[in-house]
Amino acid sequence: MNHSHWNLLPSAPDKYLVATSAFPPLIAQLLYNRGLTEPSQLGLFIAADESLSGNLSLLPDRHQAVARIYRALLSGENIAIYGDFDADGITATALLVQGLSTLGGKVIPYIPHRLTEGYGLKTTALENLYRQGISLVITVDCGITALPQVKKAKKMGLDIIITDHHTPLPELPPAIAIINPKRADSTYPFSELTGAGVALKLLQALFQSIGKEEQANELMDLAALGTVADMAPLLGENRYLVKQGLKLINTSPRLGIREIIAQTELNIGSLDAESISWVIAPRLNAAGRLAHAMTSYKLLMTNSPEEAQQLARWLEQKNTERQKLTTNTLAKAREQILAQGISTLLIASAREYPVGIAGLVASRLSEEFYRPTIVIRTGERMSGGSCRSIPEFNIISALNQCSSLLAQFGGHSQAAGFTLPTKNLPRLVQMLSEMATTQLERVDLRPRLDIDVEITLSELGGDTFSIIQQLAPFGRGNPLPTFLSRGVEVLDCQAMGNGEHLRLKLKQGDTIWGGVGFRLGNRLDEVASPLDIVYNLEIDRWGGEEKLRLNILDFTPLPSPTVSSKPAEE
Repeated sequence: MNHSHWNLLPSAPDKYLVATSAFPPLIAQLLYNRGLTEPSQLGLFIAADESLSGNLSLLPDRHQAVARIYRALLSGENIAIYGDFDADGITATALLVQGLSTLGGKVIPYIPHRLTEGYGLKTTALENLYRQGISLVITVDCGITALPQVKKAKKMGLDIIITDHHTPLPELPPAIAIINPKRADSTYPFSELTGAGVALKLLQALFQSIGKEEQANELMDLAALGTVADMAPLLGENRYLVKQGLKLINTSPRLGIREIIAQTELNIGSLDAESISWVIAPRLNAAGRLAHAMTSYKLLMTNSPEEAQQLARWLEQKNTERQKLTTNTLAKAREQILAQGISTLLIASAREYPVGIAGLVASRLSEEFYRPTIVIRTGERMSGGSCRSIPEFNIISALNQCSSLLAQFGGHSQAAGFTLPTKNLPRLVQMLSEMATTQLERVDLRPRLDIDVEITLSELGGDTFSIIQQLAPFGRGNPLPTFLSRGVEVLDCQAMGNGEHLRLKLKQGDTIWGGVGFRLGNRLDEVASPLDIVYNLEIDRWGGEEKLRLNILDFTPLPSPTVSSKPAEE
C-alpha cells in the first residue's frame, strides 16, 4: 500500500499568534497554514466580502469588449456565446446569455459536442454561425489558443471576443478583445478566476458602464457553480464569488438546480462548496460526457417546473450511466497499467476508452498511484488523450514542448487534454516519459498529506466545528482542516458499502467519536488498536439527522511513520 507521507505543518510563530490574538488560536494557525502570514489578511479572508473583488479597470481589453458588445446590442446584431461542454463552460455560457438577454441582446448559445467536435473553437462551427447571421461570437472558457480559427473568422468578417482562463500561448489570437487574467500583460490582481468567473467580470464591466453593476451579481450562482466545478482555488476573489453564489443557491435556487437538489436529497439552506463538487457538478458534467452538454445548459435556463424535473431526471440517469462506465473503464485501465509495470508516467490507451470519462479515469489513477497519468482513446487516424498530474510535474508545460506533434492541446499544470495524429503517438509517449523520468527522478512519489494541527479527540468538542466553519467555503487552495490524533483506541471497526469503506468507533481518554474511512475498505486488515489517525471533522447528514464525525483520510497502527515537520521561520 502506497502510504501518504504525513507532513505536519509548522506552528505559527509566537509573534504571529500575539498579533492575531483577536482570533481563536486554532483559526490563526489554520490561516497561517493557508499562506496568510500577514496578520492583516485574516479579517479579509474570513469576511470573504466584496473587498476581494478585483478592479474591473485592470482587466485587459475591457474597453474594446464593452464597446463592441454595446454596438451589437444597439444595432440588434445576432450574438453567439461559444462555450465548452464542462460545468464551467456551461455555467459561463448560461451566465452571458442570461446577462446579455436582460440588456435586450439577441443571443444564442453554442456548445460543441465533445464526441463529434471536441474542445475549443472550430472553424466549421464558426462558419455555420456566420451563415446563420451571427456577426459577433463571444467565447467563454475557451479560445485563448485558437490562433488559426480566429484568423479565419476575421477573414470571413466574423468578430470574436475571447473570454478564457486557460494559459495563453506567446502569440495571442487576433480577436477584437481578449479578456483573460492570465495574459502576460494583465495587471488584474487575481489570476485564478474560472471561465464562469471571467464571464461574470465581463458582464460586471458591461453593467457598470450603465450604472447597474448590482444586476450582474444576481448571476453569481452560476459563477459559483463553475468555480467549484472547475476546482479553482477557493482563495482571493473566488472566495467572494463562491460565498455569494452559495447564498443565492441556498435562498432562491434556479428551477433546474432546485430539481437536482430535490432528486439527490440535498437540503436547500445547507448547501456548501462540497455539495457542488460531489453532487451538482457531476450531474451538470454528465450530459457533456455521454451526450450533449446543451441539456445541462437548458436545465440552468429553464423557467418551466415540468421541464426542470424532466431534465434533472435525465441528468440523474446519465450520471448513473457515467458512474458505471467510469468503474468499468477504470478497472480496464488499471489492469493495463499494472501489466505494463508502474513507471514514472502512467499511460493507458485503447480504442474503446470513452472520450467523455478519460479525464475521470486519469484522475482516479493519478490519485491512486501518485503519478502523472494519461488516458488515451486511440483512433485509426486521430487519437485524443486526457492528462491528470501531480504538483511536482507540470503537464501543460510538458505538452507545450511536444506541440509540434499535437493537433490541439490545452489546459492547466495539473489537468490537460490533447488530440494528435495517431502516427505521432509513440513519439509523444516517448518524449513525455523521458521528461517525467528526468524531472521526477529524485522525487519521493508518495502523496503528501499536509496536517494542520496535532490535537486530542477531547479538543474537538464544544464550538470547534463552528469556529472552523468561519473558513468556509472549502476546496482547492483552502482544504478542509486536517488533524492528527495519536494513540487512539479502536472500539469497533467494520467494512461498509460493499467493503469499499470503513466505519469506526474510536476512543481517546473519556472521549468517543464515530468515524468513516472512505475508500479505505481494502485496509481493513491493517486496523489495530491503538492507531494514529489523520482526519477532517465533518457533519454526517445521513437519514435526516445531523451529527459530527471524523472523516479518516489515513491511519497507521503504532509505532507511527515519521511525521516530518519543521519549525516556523520567525
